[in-house]
Amino acid sequence: MINIGPETEQIEYKKSIGELKEAMFSIAAILNKHQKGKLYFGVRNDGTVIGQEVNEESLRKVSQAIGNHIRPVVYPQISVQEFGDRKTVLVCFEGSRCPYLAYHVPRIRVSDEDLVMDQDTYDDMIRKRESIDYSWEKKVSRYRTDDVGKEAFSEYLRKAKEAGRIDFEDTDVEIVLDKLELTDGKRLLNAGAALFCDCGIINELQIAKFASDERLTFTDMRRYSGSIMELKKKAEQYIIDAMDWRVEFGNLTRKEIPEIPLDAIREAITNSFGHRMFDSGQSNEIAIFKNRIEIYNPGAFPASRTPESYVMGNQRPVRRNPLIARTLYYSKDMESFATGLKRIKNACDEAGCRVEFETMDDGFVVVFYRHGMQKLSGTAQKTAQKTAQKTAQKNLQKEERINALLAYCKEPKDREEMMKFLGIKHRTTFRDDYLKPLLDEGKIFMTIPEKPRSKHQKFYSREQRAK
Repeated sequence: MINIGPETEQIEYKKSIGELKEAMFSIAAILNKHQKGKLYFGVRNDGTVIGQEVNEESLRKVSQAIGNHIRPVVYPQISVQEFGDRKTVLVCFEGSRCPYLAYHVPRIRVSDEDLVMDQDTYDDMIRKRESIDYSWEKKVSRYRTDDVGKEAFSEYLRKAKEAGRIDFEDTDVEIVLDKLELTDGKRLLNAGAALFCDCGIINELQIAKFASDERLTFTDMRRYSGSIMELKKKAEQYIIDAMDWRVEFGNLTRKEIPEIPLDAIREAITNSFGHRMFDSGQSNEIAIFKNRIEIYNPGAFPASRTPESYVMGNQRPVRRNPLIARTLYYSKDMESFATGLKRIKNACDEAGCRVEFETMDDGFVVVFYRHGMQKLSGTAQKTAQKTAQKTAQKNLQKEERINALLAYCKEPKDREEMMKFLGIKHRTTFRDDYLKPLLDEGKIFMTIPEKPRSKHQKFYSREQRAK
């Protein structure tokens, strides 16, 4: 017989799944003491592996018991662990939203026992859970300022400065994040890590595209990890590519119009990350069906509030992650006055797109219904046409600037000369809006193509190359 060692304050054994209720007590007790632990089914108290019959039904029973009887909700990893020829069920669990209750009772681990928690300890845990000073986003992470994604950070800082909400001149990562109160020395707080680092399972986005209106057959399934700033862009681009678009013509221009307003999509995506419960163990999710698009974030809607009250504009904000919300406010990705749902609803009403908000025990969903463009009211049609015309005019102005730049670059020019000619101060804006597209389209070329990052690099237009 194999023995895997004694029980501890973070490891619990149960002989079989027949001890499910007692197992729930142990999980809650360990979470309240250590915030993470392991539990094996198929092992005696002394550590002797006796094995457990394992099939899909037994694994489902464990998962359902945890989902139904542990509060707040946790999302454990449940797997089959083999020792020789004997199988056990291993449950790995983690959570920091103490106190946890099993069957409505709080317990705490003492040695290998699961004792009912006393009232004072329970009250103290509740106070800490509700205090921002003890919140998840204020805890120091394992990430350092060196782990910050440079491109995501630079893009964020550019947007915040262009919005006029950050007015200091510093661009150094460490200095900026310190001013944003996202660091403790060289270590990032969880909020800073989530925003700007590839945090693995802390920041996950799952996207699925289904063949019908139901969660049956999916045609595409993707899972991404990264910083909030990166995942927001991936989510938005995926939805843009998956949506249907129609073409509207006006004054020698054509305008492609999405079936769901992009402003509403962006708002819903940003809110889904800004209001997410990061320590729940659950991912942000996007589900694309034939008739709708759902954007889900883990984190129940504020107690005693309804989405309708926010749409009406009658509620003050309840910020689950105030540090993240404030940082996204500076870059104008998120507003801080509880107007997000109202803006989503207004944008959809104007475009003739139906939207619904669904609250769940463990999350919140924004549901956009597709193929509503043909139902535009007369007012909405006029508004859409005016918007399309304004956008077309803006695109025309940009096209004129590009043509002027190409003429200017008949003789090779360096990056700084080109930016000065266009009146653009931010290198990222120039790179993304002008330089990279023109290079990709073959309208301008490098003088030293074998060394694209050379400080002596210059660029010239197609006319010059033809000569």
